[in-house]
Amino acid sequence: MNRLSHILKPIMPLLAAAYGLMLIYVTAMPMAGGNESIGSHVLSWMLTLVAIALTYVLVRQVEPRVFPEAKHFSLKLPMPAALLGLLLSAPLWSVAEGYVVYGLTSLLHSVQMEPITYTLEELREDLLASVHAVLLAPILEELCYRQMAISPFRRRRAQIIVCVVMALLFGILHVRNFLGASIDAMLYGLVFIWTRNIWYAVILHVGHNLMATLLAVYCMLGFGEIQMSKMPVIILPETKVVLAAVVMAIIGLVVLKKLRI
Repeated sequence: MNRLSHILKPIMPLLAAAYGLMLIYVTAMPMAGGNESIGSHVLSWMLTLVAIALTYVLVRQVEPRVFPEAKHFSLKLPMPAALLGLLLSAPLWSVAEGYVVYGLTSLLHSVQMEPITYTLEELREDLLASVHAVLLAPILEELCYRQMAISPFRRRRAQIIVCVVMALLFGILHVRNFLGASIDAMLYGLVFIWTRNIWYAVILHVGHNLMATLLAVYCMLGFGEIQMSKMPVIILPETKVVLAAVVMAIIGLVVLKKLRI
């Protein structure tokens, strides 16, 4: 087993990325050709649940036997209050990421922003897609691109190097949103390394994706205006949304501080 561990460890990040890409492709197959029917969404959700279950077994039962270092990372769910604190903090990160991507992109070329508009049908499709994006995809992607890839490494320097590599691969996976997805993945990876628990990264990922869904509903209901660029993907909410995100983050940080996380 030690020999197998030495052979696999250097290529484990690439294996994890390839495995994750394969699962994402398979779970997206029902949506091929722009099929947005409820049935295709449900089938995609079911396939994703199967993929999550399979991956969970791999990282919980198989990986620790091959890589003893993986036992130092926990798959135990944290206290609900800790997850709530992180969930409240996630919208501010989502807002900050948009401005960071906008600033970096503006250094290279002008960015054309325009108000987001939604028809009722577009909102319906977005809400159906958000079930996967908010509740399922973050679990599968974090298990593959963080837990499976980083946990075989004991030294912090090696973990951070793998974190950077996986962030870039994760960004490539998101094509138009390469920069934003890479930055997000760096945060998720560093949180995973720091807490040694994948669920903290998952909840941040959930909160980030949930923020995008809530902004779509916010626009559709006419509460305000959100600026967006489609290439690269940049979302810039108005001031009152930013202030609300700051208040939520402060509450979230207070909760986390009380728990000493």
